[in-house]
Amino acid sequence: MQIDVHVTGGVVRGHVDGDVTVFRGIPYASLEKRFGAPSPVHSWDGVRDAMTFGPSPPQSGSFGMDSLGGQGDDWLTVNVWSPGLQGGLPVMVWFQGGAYAFGMSSLPEYDGSNLARGGVVVVTFNYRVGLEGFGYVAGTPANRGLLDQVAALEWVRENIGAFGGDRDRVTVFGQSAGAGSVAALLVMPRAAGLFRRAIAQSMPGTYFTPALADDITRTCAQQLGIEPTELPATDPWRLPAAGDAVLATMDQFAARWGLAAHAKVLFSPVVDGDVLPCTPWEGLTGQVDLIVGHTRHEQRLLSLVSGLLGKVTEVDATEAATLFAPDPERYREIFPDPEDRYEAVRSDWLFRMPSAHLAEAQRAAGGRAHLYELTWPAPGLGGALGACHGLDVPLVFGNLTVGQPAVLIGDPTPAAAGVSEQMQHAWRAFATNGDPGWPAYDNGLTRLFDIEPRVTAYPEHLSRQIWSDPPGVLDLLGE
Repeated sequence: MQIDVHVTGGVVRGHVDGDVTVFRGIPYASLEKRFGAPSPVHSWDGVRDAMTFGPSPPQSGSFGMDSLGGQGDDWLTVNVWSPGLQGGLPVMVWFQGGAYAFGMSSLPEYDGSNLARGGVVVVTFNYRVGLEGFGYVAGTPANRGLLDQVAALEWVRENIGAFGGDRDRVTVFGQSAGAGSVAALLVMPRAAGLFRRAIAQSMPGTYFTPALADDITRTCAQQLGIEPTELPATDPWRLPAAGDAVLATMDQFAARWGLAAHAKVLFSPVVDGDVLPCTPWEGLTGQVDLIVGHTRHEQRLLSLVSGLLGKVTEVDATEAATLFAPDPERYREIFPDPEDRYEAVRSDWLFRMPSAHLAEAQRAAGGRAHLYELTWPAPGLGGALGACHGLDVPLVFGNLTVGQPAVLIGDPTPAAAGVSEQMQHAWRAFATNGDPGWPAYDNGLTRLFDIEPRVTAYPEHLSRQIWSDPPGVLDLLGE
């Protein structure tokens, strides 16, 4: 059965899929010019089909993403899954990850049907990534990807009632770069009042100064033989290849880009003083309720991708601790095994300690934070990855057999289904009434998601003792 709904711009037609009504590819903003801020939606005549996903923004080739999305220039679209159009339902808006360089809402792992069946309206959307979204170019607004996200939330505020959602009960949730975006929105004036609650899953602690972002953008433009100011006039699908080429040679830029180069982080939100006035740890007001957490073995997936999993030497571990850790010798004492030390240092620097510090900053601001850690060691790929980065995505969405992250799950066992149900229930409950089912972090308690869930003191307390300060802004080191 088909359903027509009035939204900003005109009428869209979705369809009923079992017990969920689905709309795909609805424009939430338009782009009047490349590298510009999003503009209001252009209206259309008649009924616009909303049966298929919109085209993805230009993508990095990482994980084959550049070949997965349809090409076109109507990048800014939303998708909605609703269990009922009558009204009053909590809303969950998903921010996908992808190192700020790739990611699209059409990936099957982000299908919102399972979450929506539990009584929430689920929204996913595309935002610009890579140079289009986060390249720093004079004369253009910084953080265009974040501005897209704000525009999507403004669309939700104006239109979600037509899909049965309550505009006053919007929860944003995201993973990896999506969580870093969620954290950024917590301190962005343009995003104030657009959501009531937030969930940050494995947020990366990387935010750039304008100087660093400008130098990286300039280097990417050089790959194309042009000046950065010429990027907006260049075929958009040429830009990701330039970024990928720089990413492949980032080691040679370590003297200029520091930890960003060592960690191979090419793009991040820019603390420009306007769109993003400060880092999340500095500017929280505590007015938005927060869940924040991470997986236990974040780094293992990244080590697999880099070819280091199971091959870390003492030299590798020592170098990682020296580069990234505040107290390398303390890491050596706590983690004498090189593989364990390398994994802990890199996990802590990029994901775990930024997450813990965000919970503490929220508490210091007088707000409510709930901290969690996913500890269930998934059996996929022979169990070698444990509870690695990205494992939370199929569990939260309940999509255990589709999409690339499903390989982390392996066979969808009752254990996998059980942990998935735990996370789905907690996320929906938080979106509904602000209570995910475990105490706030005021007393240091942390929810562990595992076959046998429990609430305990924060498990990574030894790492937390080492990291006394929240992450700083990554800056350009020199020419």
